[in-house]
Amino acid sequence: MPEAAGQVAHDNRRQVMYWRLLARLFDHEEQASLESASLAVVEDIGLPAKLLDPQASVDSVVQRHPELAADFEGLMVPAAEEEGEDAGPRDRAAEVRRAALVSKVLLNVFHTPPGTVTAGQLSRWQSDAGWLERALGCEPGELRGGRAGGTGAAPKGTGGGGRTPDLSRLIPGIGPELGSIEAGLVKRMRLREVLADPQLAAQLTPSMSLIEQLLRDKDNLSGVALANAKALIRRFVDEVAEVLRTQVEKSTVGALDRSVPPKRVFRNLDLDRTIWKNLTNWSPEEERLYVDRLFYRHTARRTTPQRLIVVVDQSGSMVDSMVNCTILASIFAGLPKVDVHLIAYDTQALDLTPWVHDPFETLLRTNLGGGTDGTVAMALAQPKIAEPRNTVVVWISDFYEWQTEPLFESMAAIHRSGAKFIPVGSVTSSGRASVNPWFRERFKDQGTPVLSGHIRKLVHELKTFLT
Repeated sequence: MPEAAGQVAHDNRRQVMYWRLLARLFDHEEQASLESASLAVVEDIGLPAKLLDPQASVDSVVQRHPELAADFEGLMVPAAEEEGEDAGPRDRAAEVRRAALVSKVLLNVFHTPPGTVTAGQLSRWQSDAGWLERALGCEPGELRGGRAGGTGAAPKGTGGGGRTPDLSRLIPGIGPELGSIEAGLVKRMRLREVLADPQLAAQLTPSMSLIEQLLRDKDNLSGVALANAKALIRRFVDEVAEVLRTQVEKSTVGALDRSVPPKRVFRNLDLDRTIWKNLTNWSPEEERLYVDRLFYRHTARRTTPQRLIVVVDQSGSMVDSMVNCTILASIFAGLPKVDVHLIAYDTQALDLTPWVHDPFETLLRTNLGGGTDGTVAMALAQPKIAEPRNTVVVWISDFYEWQTEPLFESMAAIHRSGAKFIPVGSVTSSGRASVNPWFRERFKDQGTPVLSGHIRKLVHELKTFLT
């Protein structure tokens, strides 16, 4: 009977922690009874009262109580249970402790401050979001970047025994939600004032949401604010480029060109083929092979450059694709024998090819937002297709166009010419995109289905064609 009473007590304590979490998330007024009950619970299980302070970041809690750092790692990763076994007293006590820690992380991330957001508040939230990602078995920034989203696989990590719900199923939805919260915080910042203060600007952590705001507002910045904005954009571009370079492996130098006679030097001598072709000259009596012809290996390679034409929609719905594609184009432009052209468009088109090797300078020349008219981009792209069978055209857009049929017919003409045409619905880290169904169906019927998904898919497609 005492054991049953203890189980009930543990269950009640755990419920207190989760009821407090829900109350604070959905009601701005503090519930005194839940606060006092929660304080009693955390003190009883040996956790610091600071855990209940909504103004305290997880970093500050861990800094004062470093032994808790290991508890937050993999905190929400489900642990396997032995079938048929019930949780014992120790497991139930661990569940109460886990409930207190989970409540802290979730409350700090999903209960954001109202009104104007300071750089310090944004930085604190980003740090707490990183702790949530660690709790789910991911690296900080991984879910917001979408690298773990949508895989359907449970995240790796460690976690104590217990009956924590399998939150891995929610990861594909958590990543976009975290990104949405972060974007909302950035929008509520007095960004120009923060950028004008070097100390505050240094506290900003580059993210896609922040870069979007900077690119939209760059024409209104000057002096110190503009310099700080450029520094943040440069940091973000370099970080993303480093990740993408690991995916774009070094290209091969080209296919062997057998139309060019092999160079007749000793290092190119093909001994195996020479012996095989001269076996008829073998003399059994002399036990000697007479060679009347030498064979050499082909080493000459085709030098015709592959042309990559990237056309990217820079309207408001495609900001992250614009950033990622600009960086990706610059990486491919650095490969040998790849001739890269970059065109950005909304209702007007801009040929960014002269700056394609420098994504930072390219992004500074973009004008995000506005409508969408792909025909103006097509007018720039078509003349660049000099040798269709040696050209790949990548068109990145949600394809919500004003002139649908004329644009599609132009795209179909590129496909019929022998050029490789790749329509892409998104080039984001998460792969989320909404593509015009009219275009999606016609691309499918044409045999060039829309590529929507993680940026790695586009990298793979381009490497297959270009290398």
